[in-house]
Amino acid sequence: MSLSKVKEVQISNEVTIGSDLPFVLFCGLNVIESEKLTFKVAEELLDITSTLDIPFVFKASYDKANRSSKDSFRGPGLKEGLSVLKEVKARYKIPVITDIHTVEEVGPVSEVSDVLQIPAFLCRQTDLVLEAAKTGLPLHVKKGQFLAPWDMKNVIEKIRSENNENILLCERGVSFGYNNLVVDMTAFPIMRALGYPVVFDVTHSMQLPTGGGKNTGGRREFIPHLSRAALACGIDGLFLEVHPNPDEAKCDGPSCTPLSEVRGLLETLKTIDDFVKGN
Repeated sequence: MSLSKVKEVQISNEVTIGSDLPFVLFCGLNVIESEKLTFKVAEELLDITSTLDIPFVFKASYDKANRSSKDSFRGPGLKEGLSVLKEVKARYKIPVITDIHTVEEVGPVSEVSDVLQIPAFLCRQTDLVLEAAKTGLPLHVKKGQFLAPWDMKNVIEKIRSENNENILLCERGVSFGYNNLVVDMTAFPIMRALGYPVVFDVTHSMQLPTGGGKNTGGRREFIPHLSRAALACGIDGLFLEVHPNPDEAKCDGPSCTPLSEVRGLLETLKTIDDFVKGN
């Protein structure tokens, strides 16, 4: 199988993504619920990925700004959330990724996070994208549910206009009627042909947006299936949110993977990735 060449993006001294390198796992909690839980999940994921030799970037959000209901849990906020992420980096020596939502957040978040994530609904917010690009940090840009894969070339041009080539493109499903998303597997090679690494956010691709009325529904039982398919397409990274007990998660539990199932899933995905990339 011949994969298109894409730029290699260095995330940390230990983690580089792109080209024909092994896939990188972006994994953690949907939102910081507590310091104790965040450390528990980070420690267990580090143990799993170290054993399997899978490059790992820890993910957790300090604020879920894009919620259907004002009553939805949002997280600890910027100051407290960044403090927790900073401690994760110091304690476990792993890079971290988190979302930004406004231009004002870019500065403080860039002092802690190794990767800045642009949420899907904000991927066309020019001021936010440009301000994030100015940091020089890798940008993980989620493709809006309303965009075609080739539309991401416009986002790339914005980022490159600030002399930042550290670009990661993320597929997270496309709107299909009401309260539903689908994943077009051709999106992966199409976006990779733009020249930058592609990540698959399988967790949020399993959402049923506002399918629960005030809350977002999900179909986490299909996460293994779509993950295997995406790795077979030759993606560069997998974005996966986990929780020890998804049914008790404060946000997006229906599309969250049980922490106990992560090791088995990654063992299978690593085998597929090695085969596709000839490693």
